[in-house]
Amino acid sequence: MNNDLQELAAQLRQPSGEKGLMIGDMMNTTNIKMSLQSIDKLHLKNNDAVLELGHGKCGHLDYLMNKAENLSYHGLEISELMHREAQKQNAERIEKKQALFSLFDGNNIPFPDDTFNRVFTVNTIYFWQSPLEYLTEIYRVLTTGGILNITFAHKEFMQQLPFTQFGFTLYHTGDVQNLISKTPFSKTEINSESEMIPNKLGEMVKRDFSTISCYK
Repeated sequence: MNNDLQELAAQLRQPSGEKGLMIGDMMNTTNIKMSLQSIDKLHLKNNDAVLELGHGKCGHLDYLMNKAENLSYHGLEISELMHREAQKQNAERIEKKQALFSLFDGNNIPFPDDTFNRVFTVNTIYFWQSPLEYLTEIYRVLTTGGILNITFAHKEFMQQLPFTQFGFTLYHTGDVQNLISKTPFSKTEINSESEMIPNKLGEMVKRDFSTISCYK
């Protein structure tokens, strides 16, 4: 049982192989409300440059691109499988040079300072190896006045999932605010919601989640 849970935890962090395809589909479905909230709270304007960290299959890209005119999007992934799947799913956006997808190491963002107006990430904070250093790296690539949105499920929900004991760091909103307070970000805002999602048994359970918006 523990081996199965460890494998699931590893797949949720970095999907790969045939099981990774199933995990990618599942995450695309179950995380959509969280992704849409994170996008909504970016308050996108015409000509914004957007970076997403850990986009999965990126089934939400059309929703994002319809938020304003002349947006540019760049997605970064540690999973080669999700990188390929996102490119397949969004081939038209890539062809139109509206979107670009790249692989990275999960720590160092391969862009110059002040590159993006908006950055967002959904359900990745559990896996950050060095949260303070990573937040500082995100701050570096944001322009002045830019927004970072961190969207995550609350610790109370996540700790009920048996696989989160393997490689997940769980957070209350206060924990994330405390991290951000140690960085140069000037202020934060919190937007919280609840949703009903199916568990592995097909039962509907309530998930509480938040988007914390960090302003440069």
